[in-house]
Amino acid sequence: MARSNGSFHLESPAFGDGDLIPAIHTAEGLNLSPPLRWGGAPEHTRSFALVLDDPDAPAGTWVHWVLFNIPAEIHGLPAGLERAPLLPNGARHGSCWGVRDFHRIGYQGPQPPTGETHRYSFQLFALDQPLELEPGSSVFSLQNALEGHVLARAELTGLYASNS
Repeated sequence: MARSNGSFHLESPAFGDGDLIPAIHTAEGLNLSPPLRWGGAPEHTRSFALVLDDPDAPAGTWVHWVLFNIPAEIHGLPAGLERAPLLPNGARHGSCWGVRDFHRIGYQGPQPPTGETHRYSFQLFALDQPLELEPGSSVFSLQNALEGHVLARAELTGLYASNS
């Protein structure tokens, strides 16, 4: 089971906490976001925010996915979530794919340097309200908006090493 804050937890049917992320969910495969599911959110949760990053990237923590304003009644995401700035359920993708500059929308799978195994941290935040951020907002804007609104946090870590 992934690390959690109390009973709040995050998991994926595609891989376990600390296990290898299947190639289909990487930039070397089909680059499809993995399916995720969660439960045990605090009673007053009004939305969720998700960040996927690689803390092992040589230039600093590399951001692979930013998704926020996931409605509180949602308890999972399907594989291959569309990369639109605004999703039909009201969730918004932020900008990602970088350390300081972010220029892509939606999930961007693992792509570490050849031969290195990196950790990929999926962090899910249960929030007391939706965030007043526009689609395409950076992870820095998200982090600032999270202040004072996080009710719980859950984490799932996957591993991946490039073969090419």
